[in-house]
Amino acid sequence: MTRVLVVDDQVLIRVGLAALLRAAPGMEVVGEAAGGEEAVALAAAEHPDIVLMDIRMPGMDGITATTRILTGAAEPRPRIIILTTFDLDEYVYAALRAGAAGFLLKDTPPERLLAAVETVAAGDMLFAPTVVCRLIEAYAHRAAGRGAPPPPGLDPLTSRELDVLRLVGQGLSNPEIAGRLVVSVATVKTHLNRIMAKLSLSSRAQAVVLAYETGLVVPGGAT
Repeated sequence: MTRVLVVDDQVLIRVGLAALLRAAPGMEVVGEAAGGEEAVALAAAEHPDIVLMDIRMPGMDGITATTRILTGAAEPRPRIIILTTFDLDEYVYAALRAGAAGFLLKDTPPERLLAAVETVAAGDMLFAPTVVCRLIEAYAHRAAGRGAPPPPGLDPLTSRELDVLRLVGQGLSNPEIAGRLVVSVATVKTHLNRIMAKLSLSSRAQAVVLAYETGLVVPGGAT
């Protein structure tokens, strides 16, 4: 059973999402929050597997709530899917940088939203495919200019871990990375787990952002 927390300040959207999830097999809605502070409290109390997080809310926004939830959570930490109205939103980039597992547009069809929850619950990264490349290329090298702290260095990584991070940043799946490096999928997962531990990353999406911000992957570069 996948335990989901729904966060949105618009009651019709929040109730609609919760009803959709409750009607789906294998889904359990463990709470509904109308704002970031309530979301942080519910996440700590209910330990959801997935949080559907609205990004723009009065008071504590979705970025701050994402950071606080992931910082304060015990392992396994919840995986956060950001919901947004706009298909190119710098706040989404900031949320991914904070550790969200991906994002969806609010007009995503119900069947795709349910599939997205299942995908992220299984440990995969999720992006709305029409916007991910534009998002990263538009914002990856602007973070410092907006006052964001510099990304951590990559010195702790071995050469093979750098190879894996580079391919993750290029959008390859674990099986695709295994094929490129001629290793098993299990070996790729081991390298990725070590990368995330060494660099204090909480999601694959965060690893993608870091690969761009450090210059390991260049926007528009060949894969």
